[in-house]
Amino acid sequence: MFDVAVFASLFVTLFVIMDPPGIMPIFLALTAGRPAKVQRKMAFQAVCVAFGVIAVFGLLGHQILAYLHVSVPALMIAGGLLLLLIALDLLTGKTEEPQQTKDVNVALVPLGMPLLAGPGAIVSVILAVQDADGASAQVSVWAAIVAMHVVLWLTMRYSLLIIRVIKDGGVVLVTRLAGMMLSAIAVQQIINGVTQVVQGT
Repeated sequence: MFDVAVFASLFVTLFVIMDPPGIMPIFLALTAGRPAKVQRKMAFQAVCVAFGVIAVFGLLGHQILAYLHVSVPALMIAGGLLLLLIALDLLTGKTEEPQQTKDVNVALVPLGMPLLAGPGAIVSVILAVQDADGASAQVSVWAAIVAMHVVLWLTMRYSLLIIRVIKDGGVVLVTRLAGMMLSAIAVQQIINGVTQVVQGT
């Protein structure tokens, strides 16, 4: 009742796309300055939101996109633009003032979506669920999705230990680096979306 090959294939794909090590500095930057208890709560909220989005699209992805008349490239471009706005805030330090009042919003956007549950992860899950023939393959697909989100939660949960070591100055540096990384991810996502639009015409 369990297909190891299907599990491993989707888990590795999601690991590369969702990139837990790469999420760590972005999470630290977005949650800097908050109490540890709030940061742990935000890590859990972000993973729950990401899992919820992934699960909904895994079950109803094709129907949702078809009903809204939204193409996958359009989803990628929109996600890239949203990430780019967040990245610019990180680079310019604009997240430092309002962060105390936007705990839930940061956990939902951009952490839960589109950072964790981005277009790449959504499309991968939609295709994996569609291609999974039989109960064992379906179980393996959903097991991989759950396992990936557990890894993401553990990564963010224990990345908080880094804050104790690097202190405030290090957090500022991590924030700027995260902004650069996030802007590059955003631009690449937009390029991928535009490329697919051009190739499809």
